[in-house]
Amino acid sequence: MKKFNFVINGNAYEVEVLGFEENIAKMEVNGTLYNVEVQKELKISKTPTLVRAEPPKPTRKESKIPRTPTQTTNMAIKAPLPGTIITVLVQPGEKVSMGQKLLTMEAMKMENNVLSEKDGVVRVVLVKPGQTVAQNDVLVEIE
Repeated sequence: MKKFNFVINGNAYEVEVLGFEENIAKMEVNGTLYNVEVQKELKISKTPTLVRAEPPKPTRKESKIPRTPTQTTNMAIKAPLPGTIITVLVQPGEKVSMGQKLLTMEAMKMENNVLSEKDGVVRVVLVKPGQTVAQNDVLVEIE
C-alpha cells in the first residue's frame, strides 16, 4: 500500500503498510512482518454546535394574508409577438368581456387572436389594420 522511511534513535527503518483489518495493520518493517494494533483517538470538534430555539408559530391573525381592494385601473393589452395588425374588432367605449377577441394580427406567418384579459370598457385602440407592431407594444387599453 504505502512505504515509509523512519529514523528512530539513529536507526533507519523501511516500513511498508500492507493493509488494515478492523484495528489491526499488517506491516513489513525491514523485511519482517508485524501485526500492529492501531488505537483510534476520539477527535473533539473545535467548532461548537449551535443550538437555536425554534421560532414561535405565527398566530392565526398574523398568518392571514391581508386582501387589498382591487383597483379599477386601465389594463394595457400588449402584442405577444412582433407582427402586423390584420383586423381590429373593437372601438373605444365598447364593453368587452374577459376572453373576447379584440383583434387579429399576423406574426410568423400565422394569424393570432388577441383576447381581452378582463371585463371592462375599451378606453382606446392604439393600432389600425396594416400597422406593424413590435413585441410588447400596447394595442388596446381597457378600463
